[in-house]
Amino acid sequence: MEDLTATVPSKDFTRRGFLVTSLGVGFALAVQPIAAQTLITTDSEGLIAGEVKIPVKDGEIPAYRAMPAARGAYPIVLVVQEIFGVHEHIKDICRRFAKMGRTAIAPALYARQGDVSNMETNKILSDVVSKVPDEQVMSDLDATVAFAGKSACGNPKKVSITGFCWGGRIVWLYAAHNPAVKAGGAWYGKLVASPNAPKTPLQPAMPIDIATKLTVPVLGLYGAKDQGIPVESVEAMRAELAKGRSRSEIIVYPNSGHGFNADYRDSYNPTDAKDAWSKLNAWFKKHGAA
Repeated sequence: MEDLTATVPSKDFTRRGFLVTSLGVGFALAVQPIAAQTLITTDSEGLIAGEVKIPVKDGEIPAYRAMPAARGAYPIVLVVQEIFGVHEHIKDICRRFAKMGRTAIAPALYARQGDVSNMETNKILSDVVSKVPDEQVMSDLDATVAFAGKSACGNPKKVSITGFCWGGRIVWLYAAHNPAVKAGGAWYGKLVASPNAPKTPLQPAMPIDIATKLTVPVLGLYGAKDQGIPVESVEAMRAELAKGRSRSEIIVYPNSGHGFNADYRDSYNPTDAKDAWSKLNAWFKKHGAA
């Protein structure tokens, strides 16, 4: 696996305590009020769904897992959270995948840095997200794959990853870190460094930095009206991907902005979200991840 974070000393996370030991219930404070009229709710009938603990190198982190109740060896989908943590929307995404016959797991990747469930967005970014080392995230996702294969009826030969916002950036990086992943789906994740998303010693790489080295096919899902991810940065990423051999693609939806799949927010675009979800699952099937 490629080391994208060689400048980050392991002690930055292995000597930390765990500030989050269990998942919250419902939606994060930062996303209230919920757009109830568009909210998608997926039941757990026919599923095993709920919180599990993932053994990691320095302890364990909580995660949400959903999988079919019948025993089997199901394709594994890593679901990477938005900045708001593993709240109800991310759990629902896991259940949607499980209904399709997959083992879906969303680990709490801020467990060492803090509980964001009752924070405002600016505090989440400054007090928690900025302190999460990429090295820690890559290691925890490796541990999640191992857990899914041993304890959650997962097929380690069919691993995919998808993530949203903060998690969209992570999808690109993890696909470069773990070439055994079959396919990825990155929803509106940052691609290039900017004043609002700079490189730091803890987060030393952006997706554009690894684009030419990538071998895992990643499908990028972006909105042309995204105020935080200019179309110019998407085109720059496309140009870099074209120099490599990953067969990755990026789709830009002209009428959508950031968070267009977030059915609990005003940013939700149901037409584009449905199309993107369909294309993502077709992408996973095409590349042997489903």
